[in-house]
Amino acid sequence: MNETPRHAPGRILTLSTVGFTLMFAVWLMFGVLAIPIRREFGLTEAQFGWLAAIAILNGSLWRLVFGLLTDRFGGRLVFTLLVLFTAIPSFLISRAQTYTELMVYAFLVGMAGNSFSVGIAWNSAWFPRERQGLALGVFGAGNVGASVTKIFGPTLIALVPAVGLVGGVIPGGWRFIPFAYSILLLVLAAAMWMLSPPHDHVPGKGRPLRELLRPLREIRVWRFSLYYVVVFGAYVALSVWLPRYYVDVFGLSLRTAALLTALFIFPASLLRPLGGWFSDRFGARRVMYWVFGGMSVCLLLLAAPHGHIVLYTPTKEDPQASISVMRFVMGPGVFTLLVFLVGCGMGVGKAAVFKFIPEYFPRDVGAVGGLVGMLGALGGFLLPLLFSGAWAATRLPQTTFAILFLVTAASFLWLHLVVLQILHRASPHLEHVFEEGHAS
Repeated sequence: MNETPRHAPGRILTLSTVGFTLMFAVWLMFGVLAIPIRREFGLTEAQFGWLAAIAILNGSLWRLVFGLLTDRFGGRLVFTLLVLFTAIPSFLISRAQTYTELMVYAFLVGMAGNSFSVGIAWNSAWFPRERQGLALGVFGAGNVGASVTKIFGPTLIALVPAVGLVGGVIPGGWRFIPFAYSILLLVLAAAMWMLSPPHDHVPGKGRPLRELLRPLREIRVWRFSLYYVVVFGAYVALSVWLPRYYVDVFGLSLRTAALLTALFIFPASLLRPLGGWFSDRFGARRVMYWVFGGMSVCLLLLAAPHGHIVLYTPTKEDPQASISVMRFVMGPGVFTLLVFLVGCGMGVGKAAVFKFIPEYFPRDVGAVGGLVGMLGALGGFLLPLLFSGAWAATRLPQTTFAILFLVTAASFLWLHLVVLQILHRASPHLEHVFEEGHAS
């Protein structure tokens, strides 16, 4: 293949973004499929929760490993092999007959989530520093894959008869979705291998593992990981959780719930390139201030339980006198608007977090990005379990957003304390506090 350096970065960005979009759709397909599966298999609430979460878990655990593998062997090889592997359990899901089989195949198909670490390291190796924010933002917009199943899944499930097509060779109902994904994954693997540059940039080649892991000792890496729990882990959790929230709290149909969830997913994904451009232009630290501030306000409103706001006006005759002044009930319209704004913050914030990493660790994007991605995605696994537990304990569905508010506020506070520390150390250069490169 004749490949020029001028065209190679753009081709890699295109292939990796398309690949990540499909892999992300596969990774989170149980956000929709788990609902008809629950009816068919008669799952309990606990079984339903674990089925939706198990793929997220496996898509989180290996992100550091895949980041290191990409630094060592190159993105072309690692991404292609990962796509090929994922096609196998995706096909097997369409043939599963028991809950145990579903859990095993769902866990294996979760490997698709690790494609993020591969793509981040692959693109970082090919793009110069001044363009990395935008490039990684464009790649990360592949998060929009989370909406693919939500938009098309309910329609395809309804259109393809349960008995399947071609005499049952092609499964029907909800099983058609993972079957179709397995075919698309095979096509993707072939395209990625044949169209990407054969001579890859491998920044970690020849470096010992201990050297590649050394940056993980820095507290800054773990702080970035907490930020990523807010802007990505919570995004993954809500992508899976919102269809159920709309169905159970507002009584909407699955199709409507899936479409409204897509209104959250689109900005949380498609604004990522804008977040990368903002980070290149204004600095990631300033962008994170905007993100955490806006998200905190919206999440605080979403966390308010339905009920009456009561004004107490004691008098001499009746010290307990009170007047009910407002009945607070958030309808699906206002709820969707606030969730949409939260998604906007997440879309911009995801790019800002990963702008930090090549700035501070230009030779270790695979390892650092892998750890940050792993911990952020683990947040996407743990948060739905917290949501379910809090909902069951309090009978208040709004506890979902109370939990997210507390995590966001903690991250905002840590960011602010770091900025105060920088102000104290670099007071003669206050105008550069929000630019990257300052010790933090």
